[in-house]
Amino acid sequence: MLWQRIISVAVLAASIVIPGAVKADPAGKPVKIGVLNDQSGPYADITGQGSVVAAQMAIDDFGGKVLGQPIQLVFADHQNKPDVGVAIAGRWLDNEGVDAIVDLPNSGVMLAVQELVKNKSGIVLAAGGAAAKFNQSSCTPYSFQWVYDTYALANGTATALTKSGGKTWYFVQVDNAFGTAMAADMKSFIESAGGSVVGSVKHPLNTSDFSSFILQGQASKSDVLLMINAGADTINSLKQGADFNVVGGGQKLATSLFYLMDAKSLGLAAGQGLTITDGYYWALNDATRAFGDRFAKLHQGRKPTSVQIGVYSAVTHYLKAVAAAGSHDRAAIADKMRELPVNDVFVKDGKARKDGVMQHDIYLLQLKKPSEATGDPWDMFNVLRTIPAETAFRPIEKSECPLLKQ
Repeated sequence: MLWQRIISVAVLAASIVIPGAVKADPAGKPVKIGVLNDQSGPYADITGQGSVVAAQMAIDDFGGKVLGQPIQLVFADHQNKPDVGVAIAGRWLDNEGVDAIVDLPNSGVMLAVQELVKNKSGIVLAAGGAAAKFNQSSCTPYSFQWVYDTYALANGTATALTKSGGKTWYFVQVDNAFGTAMAADMKSFIESAGGSVVGSVKHPLNTSDFSSFILQGQASKSDVLLMINAGADTINSLKQGADFNVVGGGQKLATSLFYLMDAKSLGLAAGQGLTITDGYYWALNDATRAFGDRFAKLHQGRKPTSVQIGVYSAVTHYLKAVAAAGSHDRAAIADKMRELPVNDVFVKDGKARKDGVMQHDIYLLQLKKPSEATGDPWDMFNVLRTIPAETAFRPIEKSECPLLKQ
């Protein structure tokens, strides 16, 4: 695939090391965290500056220092291009002393940066990227997937909708690493629940006109028309699905990845009843609501998406591991990340597994009807059920991560 060739070339270029240029970590060096995400494209609202705000909140809540030195934060826009992401990550690691790279929406960029970091330095904390390949065949000792993966998302949504009557499915999927991974995992869970996929069509990233793709889905006469995309693509495809009266024609309209900001853009009237799976919802309890209020004061009145709170959690846990390791050694830090339980406002009793999955409860959510709206314009979901950590994610005994065979 083209994106795989781009990753290989970009990683090779960024991995070149001049002999004698590698130096030992200086004593007393500050810990530096880099937020690498989409600041200007289709994923900017669900990650973007909100993830930067969340990372800074984690640093502030930790006290601003670790190992007696200040914690520094930088951020950059990867533009959803693997070569751009790898170039930024390489510069950060080689020249700017960045110790951990966090967020990474867009699975192609996430996988490219993971491959680069494996052969350089630092730790990857993926909050936005979803492709399960990250924790399977591509897993490394220094990479963690924090909020969800395609396996967990597909497990919740595909299983629930198929068992509730959605026996035949048609996919409209984005043509990238995420779309490929999610389609494969969705198909697996649909078939396990007794359903089938009757067809699919791919669309480019950042598409504005979904009419031809939706018409093909309607022509399939499937029970469910599934949009496998994210961010602005999800909003556009669902809105146009409503324009084409998909639901009125007897089909269910579904999506594989949907965020709070998407719900806000779509609105309760257009999206009511939409069932999704996510790793978090800001209004779960008093503690999450309090965090959401703090976040909103710092980020244009907006409540956090699951990715943004995931960035907060990943940075917090990373800093705890640095303190526990007592050094900048990434192997020691990674070991502590796996050893320590994950406990914060995002998750209780989470566990960073050897394959890099941060295992935790996730949630089956349903967009409220307009009649169910509360006084808070950001309170948009009902929690249908909690999916326990041990069943949400791929069982570790079925993992294909090579680290488990060592």
